Amino acid sequence: MLTVAETPAAQLRHLEPSQDIEPPSTTTPRVLTILSYVLEKLVTRNDKLVLDTTRAGNSLSAFHGVRAPGISLSNYMERIYKYTSCSPSCFVVGFVYIDRLVHKYPDSLVVSLNVHRLLVTSVMVASKILDDVHYNNAFFARVGGVSNAELNKLELELLFLLDFGVSVSSRVFESYCQHLEKEMLCYGGAVERPPLMNTIDDVTEISVEDTQISSPSHAFD
Repeated sequence: MLTVAETPAAQLRHLEPSQDIEPPSTTTPRVLTILSYVLEKLVTRNDKLVLDTTRAGNSLSAFHGVRAPGISLSNYMERIYKYTSCSPSCFVVGFVYIDRLVHKYPDSLVVSLNVHRLLVTSVMVASKILDDVHYNNAFFARVGGVSNAELNKLELELLFLLDFGVSVSSRVFESYCQHLEKEMLCYGGAVERPPLMNTIDDVTEISVEDTQISSPSHAFD
């Protein structure tokens, strides 16, 4: 496991992957494409609901920022995959966690203000469950554009919101893969089902505004 010193807040505001996290040559799996498509569809719908109702619930407030990040969800997901080398299954299981939150806290919506933090936290937790070798929180924080301290806090927040229910059976995993396959058919194309097991442009800057009081104001910029 690689140990990386916490990146200062000033560097997080203009995060550039340093030489010690130079990624291997990777091709983005199609399952990431459909996952970003599904999440973007959900966020677009929920953003409109928030505008209409002016309510988004408080259960996910720890993941909220003041403004939506400047990086698209698809590019953010590709960035996480590219630099952390997580298995594609981690992204599916991370999606399972987010979906569990949606059903457990229906008053709290996944919106553009919180989806990036939810994603990087969920994928990181999934990588600890599934992958034999994974990076530590500090490394994920650098890749995700947050401070190590905030990501530690968000990890605990996620675990408590899920009541530490982070196990995903093969049956549940299979059902989510089937759902994604159906979405892919609507989207166009086919998605290769990743096994459940223990060319994109470099993203050189993550621009996310200061968080609300529930989250450290310097951490995600």
